[in-house]
Amino acid sequence: MNVLLQRSSCADVLMRRVLSVLLLTMCSAQVLSGQDIGRDLQSTDGFELHQNYPNPFSRETTIPFTLGDEIFAEGRSAVVSLSIFNLLRQVVAHPVALGHASGQGIELIGLEYLQAGRYEAFWDGNDTSGRQVAPGLYFMQLVVNGMTFRPIRIKVET
Repeated sequence: MNVLLQRSSCADVLMRRVLSVLLLTMCSAQVLSGQDIGRDLQSTDGFELHQNYPNPFSRETTIPFTLGDEIFAEGRSAVVSLSIFNLLRQVVAHPVALGHASGQGIELIGLEYLQAGRYEAFWDGNDTSGRQVAPGLYFMQLVVNGMTFRPIRIKVET
Protein backbone atom coordinates (compact mmCIF):
# COMPACT_ATOMS: atom_id res chain seq x y z
CA MET A 1 0.00 0.00 0.00
CA ASN A 2 2.80 2.45 0.90
CA VAL A 3 4.58 1.64 -2.36
CA LEU A 4 1.42 2.53 -4.32
CA LEU A 5 1.08 5.82 -2.44
CA GLN A 6 4.76 6.64 -3.07
CA ARG A 7 4.46 5.91 -6.80
CA SER A 8 1.29 7.97 -7.03
CA SER A 9 2.95 10.82 -5.14
CA CYS A 10 6.04 10.73 -7.39
CA ALA A 11 3.87 10.68 -10.51
CA ASP A 12 1.88 13.67 -9.22
CA VAL A 13 5.05 15.63 -8.49
CA LEU A 14 6.50 14.81 -11.90
CA MET A 15 3.26 15.80 -13.64
CA ARG A 16 3.17 19.12 -11.75
CA ARG A 17 6.77 19.85 -12.77
CA VAL A 18 6.13 19.07 -16.43
CA LEU A 19 2.99 21.21 -16.46
CA SER A 20 4.87 24.07 -14.76
CA VAL A 21 7.63 23.95 -17.38
CA LEU A 22 5.09 23.88 -20.21
CA LEU A 23 3.15 26.78 -18.72
CA LEU A 24 6.28 28.89 -18.20
CA THR A 25 7.52 28.10 -21.70
CA MET A 26 4.25 29.02 -23.36
CA CYS A 27 3.85 32.19 -21.31
CA SER A 28 7.37 33.39 -22.14
CA ALA A 29 7.16 32.62 -25.86
CA GLN A 30 5.90 34.89 -28.58
CA VAL A 31 2.69 33.28 -29.81
CA LEU A 32 1.71 34.28 -33.31
CA SER A 33 -1.78 34.60 -34.68
CA GLY A 34 -2.70 34.50 -38.35
CA GLN A 35 -2.40 38.30 -38.45
CA ASP A 36 1.19 38.13 -37.17
CA ILE A 37 2.52 35.87 -39.93
CA GLY A 38 4.66 37.91 -42.28
CA ARG A 39 4.75 40.89 -39.90
CA ASP A 40 8.00 41.79 -38.17
CA LEU A 41 7.99 41.34 -34.42
CA GLN A 42 8.89 44.17 -32.07
CA SER A 43 12.59 45.04 -32.14
CA THR A 44 14.65 44.65 -28.98
CA ASP A 45 17.89 46.61 -28.51
CA GLY A 46 18.67 46.91 -32.20
CA PHE A 47 18.02 43.36 -33.34
CA GLU A 48 15.00 41.26 -34.10
CA LEU A 49 14.08 37.71 -34.90
CA HIS A 50 11.46 37.30 -37.63
CA GLN A 51 9.02 34.44 -38.12
CA ASN A 52 10.52 31.47 -39.94
CA TYR A 53 9.12 30.41 -43.30
CA PRO A 54 7.50 28.20 -44.13
CA ASN A 55 5.79 27.69 -40.79
CA PRO A 56 4.69 25.00 -40.17
CA PHE A 57 7.30 23.01 -42.06
CA SER A 58 8.20 19.37 -42.54
CA ARG A 59 11.79 19.19 -43.85
CA GLU A 60 13.48 22.59 -43.68
CA THR A 61 12.88 26.23 -42.82
CA THR A 62 14.53 29.62 -43.21
CA ILE A 63 14.85 31.92 -40.20
CA PRO A 64 15.39 35.63 -40.93
CA PHE A 65 16.78 38.08 -38.39
CA THR A 66 17.88 41.72 -38.47
CA LEU A 67 20.87 43.37 -36.82
CA GLY A 68 20.43 47.15 -36.50
CA ASP A 69 23.00 49.93 -36.78
CA GLU A 70 22.95 50.60 -33.03
CA ILE A 71 24.57 47.21 -32.34
CA PHE A 72 27.61 48.25 -34.39
CA ALA A 73 28.09 51.65 -32.71
CA GLU A 74 31.74 52.66 -32.26
CA GLY A 75 32.89 49.94 -34.66
CA ARG A 76 31.81 47.03 -32.49
CA SER A 77 30.87 43.67 -33.96
CA ALA A 78 27.85 41.53 -33.06
CA VAL A 79 28.22 38.04 -31.64
CA VAL A 80 25.11 36.07 -32.61
CA SER A 81 23.70 32.71 -31.53
CA LEU A 82 20.45 31.09 -32.67
CA SER A 83 19.04 28.04 -30.91
CA ILE A 84 16.05 25.75 -31.33
CA PHE A 85 14.47 24.49 -28.09
CA ASN A 86 11.85 21.84 -27.34
CA LEU A 87 8.96 22.38 -24.93
CA LEU A 88 11.19 21.43 -21.99
CA ARG A 89 13.60 24.27 -22.96
CA GLN A 90 16.29 21.78 -23.98
CA VAL A 91 18.48 22.83 -26.91
CA VAL A 92 17.57 20.68 -29.91
CA ALA A 93 19.57 22.33 -32.70
CA HIS A 94 21.54 25.33 -33.89
CA PRO A 95 20.58 26.51 -37.38
CA VAL A 96 23.35 27.40 -39.83
CA ALA A 97 24.11 30.86 -41.21
CA LEU A 98 23.30 31.65 -44.83
CA GLY A 99 25.41 34.21 -46.66
CA HIS A 100 27.86 34.77 -43.80
CA ALA A 101 31.27 36.28 -44.60
CA SER A 102 32.97 33.15 -43.17
CA GLY A 103 31.06 30.89 -45.56
CA GLN A 104 27.85 28.88 -45.87
CA GLY A 105 26.63 26.32 -43.36
CA ILE A 106 28.38 27.57 -40.23
CA GLU A 107 26.38 26.91 -37.05
CA LEU A 108 25.02 30.07 -35.47
CA ILE A 109 26.77 29.69 -32.13
CA GLY A 110 28.76 32.78 -31.20
CA LEU A 111 29.14 33.79 -34.85
CA GLU A 112 30.52 37.28 -35.44
CA TYR A 113 28.78 39.77 -37.73
CA LEU A 114 30.52 43.01 -38.75
CA GLN A 115 27.71 45.12 -40.22
CA ALA A 116 24.02 45.86 -39.86
CA GLY A 117 21.51 44.17 -42.15
CA ARG A 118 18.93 41.46 -42.63
CA TYR A 119 20.38 37.95 -42.40
CA GLU A 120 19.04 34.41 -42.68
CA ALA A 121 19.66 31.08 -41.03
CA PHE A 122 18.64 27.63 -42.23
CA TRP A 123 17.41 24.67 -40.17
CA ASP A 124 17.03 21.26 -41.76
CA GLY A 125 14.75 19.95 -39.00
CA ASN A 126 17.48 17.72 -37.57
CA ASP A 127 18.69 17.70 -33.98
CA THR A 128 22.32 18.09 -32.89
CA SER A 129 22.86 14.35 -33.50
CA GLY A 130 21.61 14.59 -37.09
CA ARG A 131 18.26 12.86 -36.46
CA GLN A 132 14.99 14.32 -37.75
CA VAL A 133 13.10 15.92 -34.84
CA ALA A 134 9.65 14.65 -33.92
CA PRO A 135 6.63 16.60 -35.16
CA GLY A 136 5.46 19.21 -32.65
CA LEU A 137 6.11 22.67 -31.28
CA TYR A 138 9.59 24.11 -30.90
CA PHE A 139 10.94 27.54 -30.07
CA MET A 140 13.73 29.54 -31.67
CA GLN A 141 15.70 32.10 -29.71
CA LEU A 142 18.18 34.74 -30.91
CA VAL A 143 20.97 36.02 -28.66
CA VAL A 144 23.05 39.03 -29.75
CA ASN A 145 25.96 40.24 -27.62
CA GLY A 146 24.44 38.47 -24.62
CA MET A 147 20.97 40.02 -25.06
CA THR A 148 18.07 37.66 -25.78
CA PHE A 149 15.11 38.20 -28.08
CA ARG A 150 12.07 36.43 -26.65
CA PRO A 151 11.47 32.95 -28.09
CA ILE A 152 9.23 32.51 -31.13
CA ARG A 153 7.13 29.41 -31.69
CA ILE A 154 7.66 27.18 -34.73
CA LYS A 155 5.83 24.02 -35.72
CA VAL A 156 7.31 20.89 -37.26
CA GLU A 157 4.93 18.62 -39.17
CA THR A 158 5.39 15.17 -40.64
